Amino acid sequence: MNLFESQSGEFAGRHIGIDNESLKEMLKVIGVNSLSELVQKTVPANIRMSHELKLPEAMSEYEYLQHIKNISLKNKIFKNYIGQGYYDTITPSVILRNIFENPGWYTQYTPYQAEISQGRLESLLNFQTMVSDLTGLPVANASLLDEATAAAEAMTMFFNLLNRDHDHIERAKFFVDEAIFPQTKSVLITRAKPVGIELVFGDYKTASIDKSFFGAIVQYPNDKGSIEDYREFIHEVHNNNAFVVMATDLLALTLLTSPGELNADCAVGSAQRFGVPLGYGGPHAAFFAAKDEFKRNIPGRIIGVSVDVQGNRALRMALQTREQHIKREKATSNICTAQALLANMAAMYAVYHGAEGLKNIAKRVAVLTQIVAEGIEARGFQLVSQNYFDTITIKVDDIKPIKEKAERQKINLRYIDNNLIGISLDETVMLDDLYDLINCFENDIDPVGFEVEENAEPAHIPSFAKRSSSFLTHPVFNIHRSESQMMRYIKLLENKDLSLNTSMISLGSCTMKLNAATEMIPLSWNHWSKIHPFAPKEQAGGYQLMIEELEDYLSEITAFDACSLQPNSGAQGEYAGLLTIKAYHESRGDAHRNIMLIPISAHGTNPASAVMAGMKVVVVKALENGYIDVNDLKTKAEQHAANLAGIMITYPSTYGVYEETVKEITEIVHAHGGQVYMDGANMNAQVGLTAPGLIGADVCHLNLHKTFAIPHGGGGPGMGPICCKEHLKPFLPSVVNGEWSVASTHNSQLTTHNIVSAAPYGSASILLISYAYIRLLGKDGVKKASEYAILNANYMRARLQEAFDVLYLGTNGTCAHEFIVDLRPFKKSAEVEAEDVAKRLMDYGFHAPTLSFPVPGTIMIEPTESEDKAELDRFCDALLSIRGEIRNIEEGKADKKDNALKNAPHTQAIVCADEWNHAYTRKEAAFPLYYVTLNKFWPSVARVNNTYGDRNLICTCEPVSAYTTEASE
Repeated sequence: MNLFESQSGEFAGRHIGIDNESLKEMLKVIGVNSLSELVQKTVPANIRMSHELKLPEAMSEYEYLQHIKNISLKNKIFKNYIGQGYYDTITPSVILRNIFENPGWYTQYTPYQAEISQGRLESLLNFQTMVSDLTGLPVANASLLDEATAAAEAMTMFFNLLNRDHDHIERAKFFVDEAIFPQTKSVLITRAKPVGIELVFGDYKTASIDKSFFGAIVQYPNDKGSIEDYREFIHEVHNNNAFVVMATDLLALTLLTSPGELNADCAVGSAQRFGVPLGYGGPHAAFFAAKDEFKRNIPGRIIGVSVDVQGNRALRMALQTREQHIKREKATSNICTAQALLANMAAMYAVYHGAEGLKNIAKRVAVLTQIVAEGIEARGFQLVSQNYFDTITIKVDDIKPIKEKAERQKINLRYIDNNLIGISLDETVMLDDLYDLINCFENDIDPVGFEVEENAEPAHIPSFAKRSSSFLTHPVFNIHRSESQMMRYIKLLENKDLSLNTSMISLGSCTMKLNAATEMIPLSWNHWSKIHPFAPKEQAGGYQLMIEELEDYLSEITAFDACSLQPNSGAQGEYAGLLTIKAYHESRGDAHRNIMLIPISAHGTNPASAVMAGMKVVVVKALENGYIDVNDLKTKAEQHAANLAGIMITYPSTYGVYEETVKEITEIVHAHGGQVYMDGANMNAQVGLTAPGLIGADVCHLNLHKTFAIPHGGGGPGMGPICCKEHLKPFLPSVVNGEWSVASTHNSQLTTHNIVSAAPYGSASILLISYAYIRLLGKDGVKKASEYAILNANYMRARLQEAFDVLYLGTNGTCAHEFIVDLRPFKKSAEVEAEDVAKRLMDYGFHAPTLSFPVPGTIMIEPTESEDKAELDRFCDALLSIRGEIRNIEEGKADKKDNALKNAPHTQAIVCADEWNHAYTRKEAAFPLYYVTLNKFWPSVARVNNTYGDRNLICTCEPVSAYTTEASE
């Protein structure tokens, strides 16, 4: 044994849960002699990778932490006054340690199983309440990706409301005030063009709004920091039956009249400055609030208050019929995720500080901004506006001498053009910083001095904009002032949620794998967390190096030639990939190519993304074995050959099978002039074994929060970068001139290519996790991870297939990295639904697999490579035990109505109640297998009533009196 080699490859043994003894036992159960034999039986020979990946060798965890520390030091920490929606902030240590750095919060899955998600649901309800209170609008969602895309979602929502017949668009114009953030303009340009929206840029003061407009957007305070009076403009827009979205700032709204009080229809922005680090652009939680009339049109997720079967208050995701897998190509948004982890941090920031605390932070920032403004004015400079909160814009003759002096003092200002400089202050600014800041505008001879009044008030907020309404009055924002109270509140919520630190979460298509501590640790380091996304590139040398290497690694893994790390979710990656295809066709004079073929089995975001990209969806049938119907594909490719843009496929298929016909599929599409987009949801079964480029795809997106170990965070963050072949490279998301700087985007006429996120590299800080994953596993380890993912899935399949029908296996009777268990027969034999099985699994200490997707009435199981054999066996034992419970119903040994499945999950309160009126025992309810007694996880509510909450929509914190009120249908 070579001790040195064993250390360098140690991480693979930590990441992959199966040891050598377990491997032998599992192969025997599957019925193969070796892992390589299993892989050969599973992955078709004609697409198998014949070469080694050109990736670095594996690093030990200790080596990696030294390596990434050295890279981080290439980032230069300057004091940032750039603003533009990004501000340095103070993350309270109790939130940093107990949420941001806590796997009990960052390894949760999206709260589809509400009974074991009540903690994060309550925190997200707090987020919605905070946003609703501050914006003065009654309905808020549980966060979006970033401010720019939230603005685009608002624009699209208004457009769809007033243009329901998209074949006959009557109101195509959307007014964009020149003084909104440049990155928001860029994303609006991208999102408007494919669906036929005409953007009209101008000054709101002189805008001519008529019936051809469906809406408008303004910034409050605006891009230059000015607090403008939009009341008359909003009135004019409403007189023309159009809508207004206001991009705004939550901290400013503690002092300013809310958008709702100004009669705006919708408010969007970023909650980043509420305790979430800069991280070179993300991840950060955007917010979206609107008037009540829009509640059924709001994109993303809304957390609502409902009841459980006991009549107790219970939370759930409301209005879920709006999700993309229901509406598909009729969906008006492809957003199927959020920034839940970051929304939770921002919500806890508000819980910890409360209304008075937030007001005091805002007042301090405003007063410090005043001091700087007065100091600069005293030196002969003029401000663009005298109405401001935290941002001032200064007119100068020449920026060069000021810029040179600022950089000498390690200060970043915003250089808008050669005659305008912006300065934005934040809560991290200290009095001593003001000397250096004012000194940038002073000669090197005269000293800098200023006066500070102890009880100074903000004097530059105009009377019409001074807030008089209250906010954050709910007790949750008023009782957690000490760290002990806050720590216990966070722990109280954490204990209500099942996360990966409790048990495996075997969600098919979602790949809930280990998020290793070593991958996560650097995110808290200042040299990664305190970099502004619009800081000069030379200050972000560490980020640039890491990003360049990660792009190369992902291109190698996918067998493609180029990569864009900008899309900050899987759905954004889909959209960006389709825009890339669209731009390619347009460059060849084929703008008419707008037909996208999509298999019926595709994830719901696929057709939604295609429609957003201005394409028409044609559905391709599937065969009984789950494969794409090649004959139907040929027919439709020929039928639409003149207008074929391409096809969207998932590989392995959504049914968990490597289709041997995939090359034939891609060749058919290419033969008819189309491009092939591959959804990367199932890349965990490809890395090192095959690749999108080998299969014949032209572009794919990668869910870094699936295959490449970024945590799911209770419903976000995610990253969805795209990789492509050389011919598509010129059309990747970018700014045309190759630069993305603050100055380069101030002009609304700037031509952009498919900008899909507010920041150049999306949620850049979490790219570190995927970079670490690849460097720690190395070229052999990433392939090994794919092989063991296939092993674990096939072992579970082999254990379960005699008790359950397993759907859609490959030619040799194996599955890929996931498989589908059919529960539909039990509806007839025992009146047991798939949902009953999902809820009963909670009593066994497990989160249900993916429910009723892609086939209604089924569960899709994906164990990932991270789980050990004992955990796989516990899950299989649980399902087999449940099968026994179903058999008891089938044989009449258990009642069809009153049984452990129909009554699941069983809470501690139910099991310990004085009365027990069921035919089965308390032990059978709560401790059905011995292992459950060793580590019991109690659901905090009984089965949630899904319809009650939608009929009685409440999506903010209710009065405390309501908590004790029993509700019934």
